[in-house]
Amino acid sequence: MIKAIVHADKEWGIGKGNDMMFSLPADMKFFRATTMGHTVVMGGNTLRSFPNQKPLKNRVNIVLSRGQVRDDCIIVRSYDELKNEMKARQDEDIYVIGGGEIYKALLPYCHEVLVTKVDAVGGAEVFFPNLDEMENFVCVDEGEPIDDNGYTIRFTTYKNMSVLPL
Repeated sequence: MIKAIVHADKEWGIGKGNDMMFSLPADMKFFRATTMGHTVVMGGNTLRSFPNQKPLKNRVNIVLSRGQVRDDCIIVRSYDELKNEMKARQDEDIYVIGGGEIYKALLPYCHEVLVTKVDAVGGAEVFFPNLDEMENFVCVDEGEPIDDNGYTIRFTTYKNMSVLPL
C-alpha cells in the first residue's frame, strides 16, 4: 500500500529552505516508527536535507534524482522508472516522504496520507495540497492534540477514495 507521510502547518506548508519548519520530537518518533523497515520514496533535495545527506537507516530508500550517483540507495531518473520500482514493491508498505513535487506527483496513487498537523504557521516556501479541499480525500482519523516542543500537533489520517493504479 502506498502512503504519504508529512507534517504540515495551518496553511499546509511543509518546508522552508530545504528543511522542516519545526523541531517536533514526537512527530520524528512517529515518522521513524511508522517508516522503519519499509520503503521510502523521495526526491533528491529531500535526501540532501538529511544529516550528512545519508539515506534513512533500516529502510529501502528510492530517490528520484536526475544528477545523483550513489550506491547507498536506489536512484531513479524519471517518474516512469520510479513507478516501476514502486510497482515491484506494491505488496509492501511504501511511504512517500517528500518533497513538494514528489508529493504532488504521487498523491493520486496514495491510499492514505498520514498528516501531522501543526497548529502554527511556519512561513513555508513549499506546500502540500490541501486535502480538506480535495473531494477524493476524507479525514478518517484525527488524534487528540498533543504538545510537541511547544507546538500543538495532531496526528491525522486521510483516505484516498479514488486511488489511481501505478
